[in-house]
Amino acid sequence: MAGAACPVGRVPAGEIEGAVIDQLRAVFRQPEIVAGTWKAARAHADYITEADARAALQQLDPLWDELFPAEHGRIVALLVERVDIGMDGLKVRLRIDGLTGLSREMLGGNIGKAA
Repeated sequence: MAGAACPVGRVPAGEIEGAVIDQLRAVFRQPEIVAGTWKAARAHADYITEADARAALQQLDPLWDELFPAEHGRIVALLVERVDIGMDGLKVRLRIDGLTGLSREMLGGNIGKAA
């Protein structure tokens, strides 16, 4: 379909980035994400509790505004596998292994050092 117009049109990159970050922040509070992150993190460190994983993910939301832009980019690249934009909205596909790695960094105190 060469020449067919995209029904979505152009969307400014800043709006897409903002929407992706808003979705990530909401994801950190979802019980199923907390539970999945905890289970995956336990495969690498069996001492991590579900409460530890929840606390680590919840710390990222208020800390986000304190991080440097390069750290924002690194975290988004770690967490986001793909972003699809369509007529029905924005769909963000996450990397569960990225959530696990981020959770381990948070538990180890490495994220706060980047602020």
